[in-house]
Amino acid sequence: MAKSAEYSIVGRIEQVREPDPRYQIGAGKVEELARLVKETEAEKIIFDNPLKPVQAFNLAKVTSVEAIDRFQLILEIFARRAGTKEAKLQIQLARLRYELTRAKDKVRLARKEEQPGFRGLGAYEVDVYFETVKRQVQSIRGKLKRIRKKRLLHRRRRVELGFQSISLAGYTNAGKSSLFNALAAEEVPVGEALFTTLSTKTRLVEISGKKFLVTDTVGFIDRLPLTLIEAFRSTLEETIYSDLILLVVDVSEPISLIEKKLSCCLETISQIGALGIPIITVPNKIDLLTEAELNQKLEKLSKRMSNPTPTSALHKINIDPLKQRIMRILKTCVETSFTIPLTSESMSFISWLFNRADVQKLEYTSSSAHIIFEAAPWFTEKVKKRVEKEFNGKIEKIQTTRT
Repeated sequence: MAKSAEYSIVGRIEQVREPDPRYQIGAGKVEELARLVKETEAEKIIFDNPLKPVQAFNLAKVTSVEAIDRFQLILEIFARRAGTKEAKLQIQLARLRYELTRAKDKVRLARKEEQPGFRGLGAYEVDVYFETVKRQVQSIRGKLKRIRKKRLLHRRRRVELGFQSISLAGYTNAGKSSLFNALAAEEVPVGEALFTTLSTKTRLVEISGKKFLVTDTVGFIDRLPLTLIEAFRSTLEETIYSDLILLVVDVSEPISLIEKKLSCCLETISQIGALGIPIITVPNKIDLLTEAELNQKLEKLSKRMSNPTPTSALHKINIDPLKQRIMRILKTCVETSFTIPLTSESMSFISWLFNRADVQKLEYTSSSAHIIFEAAPWFTEKVKKRVEKEFNGKIEKIQTTRT
């Protein structure tokens, strides 16, 4: 994570103990940390544990450099990756909400004496600073609400189109964007850095003659703070409204790390309320493994993976078997035949249907049109109501088919 934020790591220390209220680590370890900072000429200290304002203040006082925690580091990475207005606002909201919980302590410490990371707040009264942050939070929430309304309209529009939707999910840097590119023939940014994707992208993809909407989403990360989950909820919610989730896993990593990241992903999917949606697990980056190594890992992970389909998204290996698995999972279609009178309105309706369903047959007589089409059950029900109510047409047959 530090490398993703473009830091050069010059040293590392570790301690296992109960958190110290003054420094997070023990007094002896603080002295060791101060020596390490001086020897390496470090400019910042990053803690994997959450730091209270008083702990960050005391560490800065002893070491003369700023100390930040894991949450602040994640915010820095997000800020570097944010490309859309929504992503930037989401990050600002998360930062301000984090600041709000610490505002009173931070102002009190800043007024006490200046330290790295505690500058520029001495002129503020506690209540004034607190209210300023609250107003900023409310302002950003208002802006996000307007953007989310627009997102909701887009989602409703996609529902109107009648296509089944597929979401890509997984740990950050697992290869979701590469898989998105392979499925959608797109060139969205990919890279080794964490959180390359912070905003969703949706494209129409054709698989075996059927059209689907495929969405690339923000990557998960272990111990992703609740504040960030809430800030990015509208983005993560795209997964909830999917018919299928492709859970991408970097299978080239050590087995213990794969298990840890897989657990994190499943937990996050559960947190956002998407656990009931069918999942295809996509062990990715198989080009970095021998066949024996891959088989060994798949055997160990067999109880944790649903419908495993190994791929190398970057090199487009096994993309066709993945598409076949997608078609088997999203196989519930309904074949429907109906007849409607020929009018200008019904011709417009037929054109609408062609753009939203798989029309198998269309026959015209002098006064009517006979149509056979396949679609998802909910979309079929919608068509049935329109045929009967708007055109006084006749539904002749409805039967479940296998894609």
